[in-house]
Amino acid sequence: MFKKILIANRGEIALRVLRACHSLGIRTAAIYSLADSNANYVKMADEAVCIGPVASSESYLNIPSIISAAEVTDADAIHPGYGFLSENADFAEKVEKSGFVFIGPSSDVIRLMGDKVSARKAMTAAGITCVPGSDNVLSDDRTEVESISRQIGYPLIIKATGGGGGRGMRVVNEEKDLWSSVLTTREEAERGFKNSNVYVERFLDNPRHIEFQILADSFHNIIHLGERDCSLQRRHQKILEESPAPFIGDDLRNRIGELCVKAAHSIGYVGVGTFEFLLSGEECFFIEMNTRIQVEHPVTEMVTGVDLVRQQILVAAGYKMSLKQSDIIMRGHAIECRINAEDPLTWMPSPGSVTVYNVPGGPGIRLDSHVYHGYTVPPYYDSLVGKLIAYGYDRDQAIARMRVALSEFVIGDIKTNVPMHLEVLRDPDFCNGGVGIGYLDGFVKKLRR
Repeated sequence: MFKKILIANRGEIALRVLRACHSLGIRTAAIYSLADSNANYVKMADEAVCIGPVASSESYLNIPSIISAAEVTDADAIHPGYGFLSENADFAEKVEKSGFVFIGPSSDVIRLMGDKVSARKAMTAAGITCVPGSDNVLSDDRTEVESISRQIGYPLIIKATGGGGGRGMRVVNEEKDLWSSVLTTREEAERGFKNSNVYVERFLDNPRHIEFQILADSFHNIIHLGERDCSLQRRHQKILEESPAPFIGDDLRNRIGELCVKAAHSIGYVGVGTFEFLLSGEECFFIEMNTRIQVEHPVTEMVTGVDLVRQQILVAAGYKMSLKQSDIIMRGHAIECRINAEDPLTWMPSPGSVTVYNVPGGPGIRLDSHVYHGYTVPPYYDSLVGKLIAYGYDRDQAIARMRVALSEFVIGDIKTNVPMHLEVLRDPDFCNGGVGIGYLDGFVKKLRR
């Protein structure tokens, strides 16, 4: 077992990883920027190292500084959390070459699945259906691009091959807008990901976003832990997730889950990972794989009883997985609301000091948050301040418990999206289940009137 793990992240995921480490008897080393010097996970870690100023490019994205922090703290392994460098193949490779264990898949696998075109090819070879699209990156030949796009059919979506987090995408409804959209997306991709390559897929009309959690060890044992519905999104970013997904029967769950296991075997996957799909009618199309722990992993933990972060650390340490597929039984229902420091209607960030803090409780309620009374939400990073999870014996009870929990949750004087979540959980369309990825945009437009 590892003696010490460096946690290369911040916020609630840093605290989540720290707790998993301490439950395993592993010492922790936290990193922090000057903006996070008073964070509770920094104080709770066994050691902490300041790695730079507030800008993430000079701190949480500064690979040499993170490697140096691992060296000075004598860590055995580095946990990247999610976001920042968690899916950066170059970072994983440098961690490996520096003699540390990267808690995640190999850099080669991250590189393969991080490029959307190579990921599509790998999944097609494994028997998973992808959204109809271009087989390769788009060339500089406008005529060729227009021809490929006509064969796929409009509407289309242009995507950056190295994109993620809802960035690097543009919908095209008509051919007259195609080429300008390609050029604009390339520019955005170069700025955001240092990779200007783009490809094109058919744009599906309001599908559902369904994802499958997998867990794999280095002994070729791989299982799936069912699915999550992540269709409630704003600006292509998830805002509410639940498990199991409404109206997903055992037959579809088992069929897609088995395909994910087969695909993970084919690429030599080790660790936790998530296969993401768009569900349109009865058709399920692969869109990407996340090679890290997901923000929404708690809903899977609640319905399966499996501590995913603990398992992630164990398999990275070389332990053989004790779980078998037959051990995974989904019981009850769980919903997660991402609590962001933002205006609930405009989605504008709302950093500032937390002068009032009342957290919810009761049966089936879990709160993953690094916030405390007196904490200052910095303006430099993602606006996520916590994840509120409600578990019930069925979906109706989970919704009812979440409504109560949200009504008790007070974070002042900053604005949060708690009021928006409450409105969603009262909406009959959501409560009936099965809404698509376009639901939230339309719902919030109604609230703004």
